[in-house]
Amino acid sequence: MDLVISGARIADGTGAPIETGDVGIDGGRIAAIGAPGSLSGRKKLDADGLVLAPGFIDMHSHSDIQVLAQPDHLAKVSQGVTTEVLGQDGLSYAPVDDSTLAALRAQLAGWNDDPPGFDWNWRSVGEYLDRLDQGIAVNAAYLIPQGSVRMLAVGFDDRPATEDELNRMRELLVTGLAEGAVGMSSGLTYTPGMYASTEELVDLCAVVGAHGGYYSPHHRSYGAGALEAFAEMVDVSRRSGCPLHLAHATMNFSVNKGRAPELLALLDDALADGCDISLDTYPYLPGATYLSALLPSWSAEGGLEATLDRLADPGTRERIRVEIEETGSDGAHGVPIDWEAIEINGVRNPDNAHLVGHSVAESARRAGRPVSELYFDVLISERLGTSCLMHVGHEENVQAIMRHVTHTGGSDGLLVGARPHPRAWGTFPRYLARYVRELGVLDLADCVAHLTGRAAKRLRLADRGLVRQGYAADLVLFDPDTVTDTATFDEPRQQAGGIPYVFVNGVAAIDGGRATGALAGHSLRKRESTTT
Repeated sequence: MDLVISGARIADGTGAPIETGDVGIDGGRIAAIGAPGSLSGRKKLDADGLVLAPGFIDMHSHSDIQVLAQPDHLAKVSQGVTTEVLGQDGLSYAPVDDSTLAALRAQLAGWNDDPPGFDWNWRSVGEYLDRLDQGIAVNAAYLIPQGSVRMLAVGFDDRPATEDELNRMRELLVTGLAEGAVGMSSGLTYTPGMYASTEELVDLCAVVGAHGGYYSPHHRSYGAGALEAFAEMVDVSRRSGCPLHLAHATMNFSVNKGRAPELLALLDDALADGCDISLDTYPYLPGATYLSALLPSWSAEGGLEATLDRLADPGTRERIRVEIEETGSDGAHGVPIDWEAIEINGVRNPDNAHLVGHSVAESARRAGRPVSELYFDVLISERLGTSCLMHVGHEENVQAIMRHVTHTGGSDGLLVGARPHPRAWGTFPRYLARYVRELGVLDLADCVAHLTGRAAKRLRLADRGLVRQGYAADLVLFDPDTVTDTATFDEPRQQAGGIPYVFVNGVAAIDGGRATGALAGHSLRKRESTTT
């Protein structure tokens, strides 16, 4: 065998008790598993009590561009991630045409940047997956973004789709799924995906389910209407027959403090009825998005230039201000915004660099200006390309949801901006350090199963997510006593501690704690997955 990892404490991804043993790797696969000292190979790695687990699966990643633009991908490989699911929140870069690609590059600059000189040499889902196969550090699966599909078929109009437009969206889904996408995502607080009715979503999800995919929505509200929004997604799943995976399934804002049990009861009732439902969360309280996401949906109809025109009009500004600050816009989850809780963490215009790391309210006080006026002017000067943190979470909700039987891990991490959310670099070690070792919320073997085997089951991966003979050698070795997330809100780009080895398809991505720069990952297309 190429390599034998000797004397590891094996957490196999099923939740079974941890046992010590040897694992042999050959040709990028797990060739053998045996008792300590029973295997031999051309190379030997003495695990010396380290835990050996399947590589972690990031079920909600925003690395769509950065995995190509920064191919070493240290943020993810250094925390043990070996597979990511891209195309999240209903907005990504395939399928597109020239016009929608330009619109998406502008709309998503706060999430993914718009790197100068970057080669946008794809338009279809298959072409994007081909581009990933040219060399990436981790494996990647892709969800077809419903908002991008609606943009292609309907544009930015806030209206029901016509039958011809529905047929166009169905065709785009069928093609993308045939080319290897694992399902469809939605961003139902983001334009233009949020303009879709429940009936339209049921129609599209019926196509996704019929072709072996699953639906992963960012639903319509994480605030005042959170439970109703979750219930709508369960209803879509029931009526369409499409498996449901709830993206970053949090209960945020003051109106939802302590209400996680209500969400879990809703899901348990659906599971008892035979629904196929899972979810992911990140182990932090603040969320992150782009600053313009707080705008009411009507103000973004028509796209970027139409939005900027409205923001420049005094009368329209006042109408938007009332919705954001007094009644709660749909973009702000139906909750009046507390500007003290909204922190700018990334800008594109150098003139706005002084705003980074401060709340919108604090920056307005320093400038001696009304907070809404500063907000509007920043959006205009940034052409909506600003990212922000939202300090709106509750620890009791975070812990309750992560205990659920269908829970998986997703970073929801943005990799760009001056001070991105630390979850991009710290999600997986934070689960192991804070919620296993320090707080005991999860048992170690069970936590590993959350982050590996359960996720692989949702993705229908036939040969990943477990330490099992014949499976791909996506593996991570960590020290359960020292593994830790070192990324902070002040210093977010910090490599995790206590994770000395990570293997992607049998190739070391982290060796002795140091990145190797290996590009052993590739796209995971649905045809490589089981269909049961």
